[in-house]
Amino acid sequence: MSTTTFTSLSALRDEVCRVGHSLFQRGYVHATAGNISVRVPEDLGGGFLITPTDACLGDLSADALAWVEADGQQICGDRASKTLHLHRRIYAAVPAAQCVIHTHSTNLVAWSLRPRVTGQEWIPPITPYFVMKVGRVPLIPYHRPGDPEVALAVVKQVAQAQAEGRDLHAVMLERLGPNVWGQSPAAAMAVLEELEETAKLCLMTQPLPAALTERQIGELRHHFSAPW
Repeated sequence: MSTTTFTSLSALRDEVCRVGHSLFQRGYVHATAGNISVRVPEDLGGGFLITPTDACLGDLSADALAWVEADGQQICGDRASKTLHLHRRIYAAVPAAQCVIHTHSTNLVAWSLRPRVTGQEWIPPITPYFVMKVGRVPLIPYHRPGDPEVALAVVKQVAQAQAEGRDLHAVMLERLGPNVWGQSPAAAMAVLEELEETAKLCLMTQPLPAALTERQIGELRHHFSAPW
């Protein structure tokens, strides 16, 4: 569902709260970690909605969501999350993105703490739905939370993928968690779910199973337009 299907700002606020509650209830976020933002359609006022700083996604108030203008100036609501700058840079780099979600999902953070093999994908393509629904996920080296350098690193990865003719749907911030995006809050949540479950499979299956072959991935590209 695209944000353009929302007929009121109130409905869009309620959808952000619904997604936050769902993620919290199912353990994809905890405590006050994580944030969600959405583009506000121009006919509803434009700019973005984003969850407040230090908010619990399981207990969001629709009226407390921060509404900010396109340049980041806050219109109303509680103080916007400190990740607003990163979210705005993602929206600028990916015009199709209508929602950005950041979490500290346990399995993804755990997988980012493990030693990596040079030259191998950070999360290998071990299942067809990971290839079809998520695609490659660049790992952004650790920076402190809120460091503006993170936004530059993420935009660089987006630009590289676009130059290679690929759509990027997620990046992973080492030791912190993923940033995912999609054409609606529900679509972004689905990317997050598939990504987190793939990290869980990686942790559960040691030694790590063989990745799908290039031929198998090629079939997924051909039949399902997989973004890999």
